[in-house]
Amino acid sequence: MFKNTKSDYLSWLVIIGIVILLMEILFFNRGLIFSLFIAGGMIYLGRKKAGKKLGKILFIVGVVFLILSIINMMTFRFLLLAILLHFFIQFIHTKKQPKKIVPNIAPSEESEPGKQSEETLISSEPLFTNILLGQQKTPIGVYEWDDVNIQTGIGDTIIDLSYTMLPKGEAVIFIRNIVGNIHILIPYETEVSIHHSGVVGSVKVFGSERDKLFNQVFHLKTSGYDKSETKVKIFTSLVAGNLEVTRI
Repeated sequence: MFKNTKSDYLSWLVIIGIVILLMEILFFNRGLIFSLFIAGGMIYLGRKKAGKKLGKILFIVGVVFLILSIINMMTFRFLLLAILLHFFIQFIHTKKQPKKIVPNIAPSEESEPGKQSEETLISSEPLFTNILLGQQKTPIGVYEWDDVNIQTGIGDTIIDLSYTMLPKGEAVIFIRNIVGNIHILIPYETEVSIHHSGVVGSVKVFGSERDKLFNQVFHLKTSGYDKSETKVKIFTSLVAGNLEVTRI
């Protein structure tokens, strides 16, 4: 029953949030759309002229303007309150009805009756970590491959696969970014599958460029991907930024 109540509760929060946003735009803050449009334009122009001083200034000012515009929104404050309320309700429910997980483990032939064997876990250092601001790239020189699964805020991510030995099977790269560029360098003999979702930006894959994308999702893969023993599957999502996949 709690699951149904929780689902209804979240649905009502979404509906109320949309109503508040519409009321804010139509009656209380008509300049909101203009402010967000200006901030988005400055960020886009700043990324297009990233190598110049003017581009950096436009990008930084645009990001600051966007953050201030969002913080001053009545809808944003409602969202923060709704998130706090959601976690508070979950906390109260957990205290009243704590969830119990009882593992069902079949005893191994070598273990003694009545004793539970311990599972051996191996920890490894990831290539990338979740960051809010900054650039990340693979090491310069030979490195050991590990699948990538990260979320970033503002910044660029560069992955060069020419300095590592990919394992047989399917290597996975999963990157979710808000603002920034993603550049992935693939060796010529490696087959690739690309799933990309972007709101604003461009995509360039092996010389084929799709410029000025707006709220699109697409899938590309090389012709020999399905039959290849060594291949890379790439999942990327960007709110504002460019994806570039090149051969090296």
